[in-house]
Amino acid sequence: MAVPKFEMQVSDLISEDIEAYLHAHQHKSMLRFLTCGSVDDGKSTLIGRLLYDSKMIFEDQLAALEADSKKVGTQGGDIDFALLVDGLAAEREQGITIDVAYRFFSTDKRKFIVADTPGHEQYTRNMVTGASTADAAIILIDARKGVLTQTRRHSYLVSLLGIRHVVVAINKMDLVGWSQETFDRIVAEYRDFAAQIGIKAFTAIPMSALKGDNITEPSEKSPWYSGPPLLRWLEDAPVEDDLQTKPFRMPVQWVNRPDLDFRGFSGQIASGSIKPGDKVKALPSGRESTVARIVTFTGDLTEAVAGQSVTLTLADEIDVSRGDVLAVASQPPEVADQFEATIVWFDEEPLLPGRPYLLKAGTRTVQAQVAEPKFKVNVNTLEKLAAKRLEVNEIGVANLSLAAPIAFDAYGENKDLGGFILIDRITNRTVGAGMLHFALRRSQNIHWQAMDVSKAARSAAKGQKARVVWFTGLSGSGKSTIANLLEKRLAAQGRHTYTLDGDNVRHGLNRDLGFTDADRVENIRRVAEVSRLMVDAGLIVLVSFISPFRAERQLARDLLGEREFVEVFVDTPLAEAEKRDVKGLYAKARKGELKNFTGIDSPYEAPETPEIRIDTTALTPEQAAEQIFAWLEGAFDPGI
Repeated sequence: MAVPKFEMQVSDLISEDIEAYLHAHQHKSMLRFLTCGSVDDGKSTLIGRLLYDSKMIFEDQLAALEADSKKVGTQGGDIDFALLVDGLAAEREQGITIDVAYRFFSTDKRKFIVADTPGHEQYTRNMVTGASTADAAIILIDARKGVLTQTRRHSYLVSLLGIRHVVVAINKMDLVGWSQETFDRIVAEYRDFAAQIGIKAFTAIPMSALKGDNITEPSEKSPWYSGPPLLRWLEDAPVEDDLQTKPFRMPVQWVNRPDLDFRGFSGQIASGSIKPGDKVKALPSGRESTVARIVTFTGDLTEAVAGQSVTLTLADEIDVSRGDVLAVASQPPEVADQFEATIVWFDEEPLLPGRPYLLKAGTRTVQAQVAEPKFKVNVNTLEKLAAKRLEVNEIGVANLSLAAPIAFDAYGENKDLGGFILIDRITNRTVGAGMLHFALRRSQNIHWQAMDVSKAARSAAKGQKARVVWFTGLSGSGKSTIANLLEKRLAAQGRHTYTLDGDNVRHGLNRDLGFTDADRVENIRRVAEVSRLMVDAGLIVLVSFISPFRAERQLARDLLGEREFVEVFVDTPLAEAEKRDVKGLYAKARKGELKNFTGIDSPYEAPETPEIRIDTTALTPEQAAEQIFAWLEGAFDPGI
C-alpha cells in the first residue's frame, strides 16, 4: 500500500494534555457540506480520500478497505477510496451511489459532517434530503466531460435550497494532463449557468480525488492554480456568522415547567442572538415581554447565539406554547396561513391538490392543503411546465393553505422558519419538503367575521343536534337508497335535513370535476366544506358519496366539531355491487370504456373504524335505514 504524501497534522495537545485537547475539540466549529454531481464524477472517492488523509478510519477499517479494494474495487487492486462511503451492496455492485451516506471527520481547526448524495435523477429526493441541512456544497465535474445535465440539475437544487457557499471541484485533472485551458473553459461555462440560477459566487478547484492532488495540500501539478486546496477552503468557509447576524428567532420546542416557581421556554436558537433585558415577541399571538434569564444546564448565560439550545424565562406571564416562535420584538417574522411555496415531492404516491397533509415547520405542525401547482420545473432544462399534480422526485410551485397561522420567514432569509416538510396524515410518511416564498395577500385581507347567532342557537331553534351522516361505499352499494330512506324517517320525526348526493352535486357545484384521483380529492373537499356550512346552519346532513380515500373522509371529520361526524360504511362486496349494476358502469369499466372507476382501476380504501357498518348482503335498505336511525336516536342526548 502506498503511503499518502500528505500527513494530517495532529495536535500536540493529544500527547501533552488530553483534557485540553478534548475541550478544544468539543468547541470546534462544525461545517456540514454535501458532495453532488454526475455519476462517476468521483464524489465517493473524494470523501474517502478526505477520511483517509484525516486519519478518520481505524486499522480494521483500513484492512477491510484494502481487502475490498482487491475484490470489488475499480482501481486494479489499489485502494478504492469510494468503498469507504458506498456501503450498500447494490452500490458496490453497480459502482454508483444510491442513498445518502453521512460521514464525520475533523481537523485541528474544524469538525465536518459530509453527505455523499446520489447522482442519478431518480434519487433527486435523496439529494434534497442531504442538502437540506448543508452549509456548503461541493459540485464535482469530470474534467473530461465538462458541465453535464446532472451538473446543472444538482446546481439548481443547491441554489434552490439556499446553499451559498459552493465549490466547483473539477476532478480527474490528471486524465486531461492538468490542462489549464480545459479548466478555464469548464469554469467559464459553469459561471454562465450559475448566473442563470442565482449562484452568485463559487470557488473552482482543479483536483484529482484519487491521487490526492489539491485535496489537502496544493499540488505541484497545477502551478497555474493559486487558490486554496479543498480542505483549507472547507476549514475557512465563513458559514457560521451568517445566522448570528440575522434577527433573533427561536422556535419553542418545550415549555419547561419543573415546579410552580419556574416557567421557561426551551428551544434551539435559529438565528440572531439574545441577552437578558431584550424585548421579544411571541408569535403567532403577538404578545410581548422581556427576557429575564437565559438558562442552561451549566448555568445562566449573559448572551446566547444561533445554534445554541437554551431555556428563556420572561418577565411577564404571557401565553407561549410548543410551536410558537420567540422573536426580537423590533423585527418579528410574518404570520400567515396561506403561502406560495416550492415543493419537492418525495413519495411514490403523487401529490394530490386539495388532499389534507400535515405541514411541519420548525416545531409547529398544522394541517395543510396544497392547491393545483402553478407549474413544475424541469430541473434538467429549467423549463416551467404545466402540471395538475406532482410525481415522485418532481419539483413544483404551488399555493398552500394552512388550518392555522404560523410565524415564518422566507426560506431565502431563514431556512429554519422558511422550510417545511409534508406528512401523510394516514401513514405518517414524510411525502414532501418545501420552501416558503411569501404570504399570499389574501391571507392578510380575509378575516373571520363573528356572528351573533351561533351554531348551537340554530340547532336549538330546530330542536335537534346538527351533524353529518357520511355514507361511503362502492358504486352500487346502496348508499343513496339508504340515505333517501333515512331522510324520510327523519323528516317524519320533524327533523330538518338535507341530502348531498354524489351524482346530484356533480350536476352543479362539482360539474367541472372529472374522476381522476386529484378530481376525486377536490370533489370531496368541496362537499366537506358545504357540509360544514350546513351543520353550522343547524341541519342534519346526509352525504352519499363513494369518497374512496380515507384522507378526505378524515378531512371532513376534522372540519366538524366533536361527535358531529358519523361515518356509515355501506359494506357491499365488489361482486355484489357489480350484480346490482343498474347503470351499466361496471360493465363499461371492465371493457376499458370508463377510466378511473373505483373498484376496477381506481382504489377504494374501506373505513377502518366507522361509527356504523351496514352489511347490505344481510340487511334490506329499509332495515339498514332503521338501524342507522336507531343508532342516531340513542347516540346523543336528548335524542336526535
